[in-house]
Amino acid sequence: MALQTIDPPAPKAAVGPDLSTGSRAFTVAGMDCADCARTIERQVAHVSGVRSARVNFLASRLDVQVEPPGIVADEAIQRTVRDAGYQAVPMQTGRVALEQRSWWRNPIVVPTAVASLFWLLGFALQYAPVPAALPILLYALAILVGGYRIARNGFFALVRGRTLGIDLLMTIAVIGAALNGEWSEGAAVVVLFSVGAALEGLTMDRARNAIRSLMDLAPRTATLRRAGGEHEVPVEALVAGDVVVIRPGAQIAADGLVAFGGSTVDQSSITGESIPIEKVPGDQVFAGTTNERGYLEVEVTRVAQDTTLARIISLVEEAQGSRAPAQRFVDRFAAWYTPLVLLLAIAVAVVPPLLGEPFLPWLYKALVLLVIACPCALVISTPVSIVAGIARGSRSGVLIKGGAHLEAMASIGVIAFDKTGTLTQGRPAVTDVRAFSDLASDEVLRLAAAVESRSEHPLAGAVLRAARERGLRWPEPSTFEALTGRGARATVEDEIVIVGNRGLFPGLSDEVSSEVSRLQDAGKATLLVSRAGTLIGLIAVADQLRAGAKQTIGALRAAGVRRIVMLTGDNDRTAGAIAGQLGIDEIRANLLPDHKAGAIAALRGEYGQVAMVGDGVNDAPALASATVGIAMGVAGSDTALETADIALMADDLSKLPYLIRLSRSTLRTIRANIAFAIGIKVVFLLLTFFGVTSLWLAILADTGAALLVTANGMRLLAYRDPGDSV
Repeated sequence: MALQTIDPPAPKAAVGPDLSTGSRAFTVAGMDCADCARTIERQVAHVSGVRSARVNFLASRLDVQVEPPGIVADEAIQRTVRDAGYQAVPMQTGRVALEQRSWWRNPIVVPTAVASLFWLLGFALQYAPVPAALPILLYALAILVGGYRIARNGFFALVRGRTLGIDLLMTIAVIGAALNGEWSEGAAVVVLFSVGAALEGLTMDRARNAIRSLMDLAPRTATLRRAGGEHEVPVEALVAGDVVVIRPGAQIAADGLVAFGGSTVDQSSITGESIPIEKVPGDQVFAGTTNERGYLEVEVTRVAQDTTLARIISLVEEAQGSRAPAQRFVDRFAAWYTPLVLLLAIAVAVVPPLLGEPFLPWLYKALVLLVIACPCALVISTPVSIVAGIARGSRSGVLIKGGAHLEAMASIGVIAFDKTGTLTQGRPAVTDVRAFSDLASDEVLRLAAAVESRSEHPLAGAVLRAARERGLRWPEPSTFEALTGRGARATVEDEIVIVGNRGLFPGLSDEVSSEVSRLQDAGKATLLVSRAGTLIGLIAVADQLRAGAKQTIGALRAAGVRRIVMLTGDNDRTAGAIAGQLGIDEIRANLLPDHKAGAIAALRGEYGQVAMVGDGVNDAPALASATVGIAMGVAGSDTALETADIALMADDLSKLPYLIRLSRSTLRTIRANIAFAIGIKVVFLLLTFFGVTSLWLAILADTGAALLVTANGMRLLAYRDPGDSV
């Protein structure tokens, strides 16, 4: 059947800037360092009518708040960004256009290439039998071509943003070198600085590609089934209730429910699960996952901008813009470091000549200090590691909603678990059936199922499931009475059958009492069954441990977690039985849901930093009270995604040790980057006073350091862990 093509619907009014709130979002191209982001923030913030501006450097995003709403046109903001040397496009139209731009169209690349050619020619002719003015002319051309953008950006940053930026420091250093007759070194500074900026931009694009790769997971079109056949439509045209066709090997285009067919679906892109999941009618599927072998028809439940994948992308972008404590330290350090070194450079240029020293040698040292003052490597050392760690986690089904949470996980020594649905499956199951007479155990279960078929109690569901699994059939009771808090009574096959706890059966024999106590000590609830006044058997029911829970507890200890606590509303006996099986250190039992937050506060007072693991909905107060709240199994749940600091997209406890190891690896990388960035500055400051270094060597070291810390941070994108199967 030939597919028809349906055009997307006309854009809605909400696609433009949000004039009701005064909130604007832009994609910014050309940012190659964190200092660029601060320059843009300050310049845009000084635009008349702008209340605030915030740049997410790693996501290439500019968010602007204007007051009153609508008074500032997008063009004014875009012009200011353009004057700063960059390009801003409204987010709704700019994202795709900017991502598709080739590297050679970067505005830095061509001037840098031309300037490099002039510099190399000048350097070659400097040793050739040509007039001395010719190499100087070529060096001057290299400075003009490669330095125009640098000087322009530095000027606008000073005048409009009142910012003493890196570009201005470079401009002063190059002009000083030229006035000092150091044309070759001035040209070298321009070329090396420009090359470094271009390389940093390309390197950062690799980090940003971690998010762009998420955006590429979902197909751009879907095969829509409508009356009259199948139609190819953009995913933006889908609405709730549409039915889309997913053939073998195709990516699923929207969140929805399987309406027809059956298949296995690779959900690793969303949940991090390495094993494909079987899907049958009624099961949920997610946009961006892959149908493996069967034919599916999926009823759309969420439009394109509201899918789980879209929410993940949005949350990861927000997380990249958040600042971890280590980054706040770096920002504070850089805030006083650059002005201090600038004052030191001025003092070096002025004070020794006033004391009778020759001017030019000390001016040269001052220019070298200006170059060293650039904090590029230091400023980029933390955010690039944070974005790489967050991106790596998202690819493994671990959604970390900020650098602060990623850093906090590295120092967590105590983890508290909700029991039901977290350590256990949250679904009671029959574990034992025992007959006390000559009846078979199946007969005890059959009669109990007949009574429980009229009950709404959770344990009744466990009895009915067990009876179905054994293929049993039971009669409809002719009468039924719920005995609140104790059990139920019904007339089954003209006889009274009672199912309930030991409170309904006074005078139990020692043998039966002993058996009931033994089962309760093992954490199991017991249901006694009688017929016509005679006790005929008992049924034990228990919540089952989640697969891999015990192994995860062991892996957490191996990862360095000192203490593991379980929070539960169960009694001490049941909680103790579960804790004993898992090897948990501490139990806090008999807790009502609203008391768990108090338990977390008490744990924090006792142990300091505490992580809480729960389901993200019922445990919301406790998650919010913890140092880090971790919700698990939240794929498709907006509430859980919003509640937690970290979300495990699949019901997979094994991701917890992985999360801890990833966070600690990230923190080690950050500390190594900071130490290296500060250390290289200190070394060159000392070398400057001994006259060992030079302008071009200083800029080479600064650029090289920035590239090294960026590359070191980006190693986290390839982080591998024994528990990571992605």
